[in-house]
Amino acid sequence: MWFNPIMIWLLKSSLHGFVSKNIMLITVTGRKSGKSISTPTNYLRDGNTLWVISWRDRNWWKNLRGGANIRALLAGKSMEGLGQVIEEEKAVAQSLFEYYSKVPQVAKYVQIGLDAAGKPVVPDCERAAFRLVVVKIEVKTA
Repeated sequence: MWFNPIMIWLLKSSLHGFVSKNIMLITVTGRKSGKSISTPTNYLRDGNTLWVISWRDRNWWKNLRGGANIRALLAGKSMEGLGQVIEEEKAVAQSLFEYYSKVPQVAKYVQIGLDAAGKPVVPDCERAAFRLVVVKIEVKTA
């Protein structure tokens, strides 16, 4: 994506505060290339767990199949963790429901509607699960 280099620069700079409330820089090691791949991603923090939603047609998350170590630059602080990708549609749909229950204001960006109580619409989560994956990162504590 054309704006990734700009976002990477911003997240690494002292100006990160403009975007780091809900965008982090995740770095994974390529399974085939062995090279570091850094990607800005939206995230949701829940204690020591970071949740990331990604489009299936992106490639970076495929390096987390079976679990892999990651580095994250989160709010200007570097941290390490173990990333796992959730790909199976039923598990993705459930994770999407839980994720967007916590941040319903961004569900519209992936075509997930909200019911009268402000909860994600389950059939929308199920349809979105064919286009999305969920990455769960357990952050290592010092």
